[in-house]
Amino acid sequence: MEILSIIGGGGVTLLLLAGFIILCIIKGVRIVPQSEKFVVERFGRLRSVLGPGINFIVPFLDRVAHKISILERQLPTHSQDAITSDNVLVQVETSVFYRILQPEKTVYRIRDVDGAITTTVTGIVRAEIGKMELDEVQSNRSALIQQIKDHVAEAVDDWGIEVTRAEILDVNLDQATREAMLQQLNAERERRAAVTRAEGQKRAIELNADAELYAAEQVAKARRIQADAEAYATGVVAQAIKENGLEAAQYQVALKQVEALAVLGKGEGKQTVVVPAQALEAFGDAFRMLRGRS
Repeated sequence: MEILSIIGGGGVTLLLLAGFIILCIIKGVRIVPQSEKFVVERFGRLRSVLGPGINFIVPFLDRVAHKISILERQLPTHSQDAITSDNVLVQVETSVFYRILQPEKTVYRIRDVDGAITTTVTGIVRAEIGKMELDEVQSNRSALIQQIKDHVAEAVDDWGIEVTRAEILDVNLDQATREAMLQQLNAERERRAAVTRAEGQKRAIELNADAELYAAEQVAKARRIQADAEAYATGVVAQAIKENGLEAAQYQVALKQVEALAVLGKGEGKQTVVVPAQALEAFGDAFRMLRGRS
C-alpha cells in the first residue's frame, strides 16, 4: 500500500501498461530456428506457417500449435517378407529417408508419419518384388530401389513429405532356398567346366587335324617336286637319245651298272664279289663306248 501510495494511481496504470506491452511482445514475437517451422493456429484453426527467423503473431489470439523439424529423417530399418514371381520367399530389409516440406499437411492430414511411411513402403516393396524373379531382385537392385522411391513419393505427396532416398539394405533367403541355390551354382560351375573341357578337346582335335593336313600337303609337295625332277630327268634322257641315238642310253645304263658293282665291292667283310655275265658284258660295252667317244 505504501508503494502504491508513493507511486500514485497514475504510476500504477503506467506499470500495468508497460507490463502488458512486454507480455504482448513476448507473446507476439516468435524466433524460429533454421531447422524448424512453426504451425500457428487461431481458435483451433490453421492460421499460418512461420519460417526461420523473426516472426510476428497476434498475441492472445494466435498460438504456436506445432514445432516441426524440417531436417532429413531416417526411418528405422524395417524387415519384411516378400514373395517373388517364381515363388521364392525372401526377407527384405529397407530403410527410407525423408523430410517435411509442408508442415501444415503433415500435421493435419496424417497422425503417425513414420508408421504411415513404413506401411506404404511395405506394400510397395511386396508389390514390386512380386513382379520380379529372384535373379532380377538380386541383379537389378538399383532399379528396384528407384521404383520403390518413385512409388513412395507419389503415395506421400499429400502429406507434405519428400522422400529423399530409399534403400534395400539386404535380401535374405531361407536355408532351404540357399541350399538349392548353392546346388544350382555348383551345377552351373560344373557345366561351364565341362563346356571348357569340351572346347579344349575340340580345339586340340582341330589343331591335330591342321597339323596332319599340313604334313600331308608337305608330303604331296615333296612328291610333286620329285615327280617334276624325274620328269625333267626323263626329258633330258629322251633328249639325249634323240640327239645321240640309242648308244647314249646304253652308255648311261652301263655306267650305272659299273657304279653299282663298285659300291658292292666296297662293302666291309667282302672278300669275293660274284659278277654275273651280264655285268661283264656291261663292262665291255662301257669300255667300247668310252673308246668310241674318245
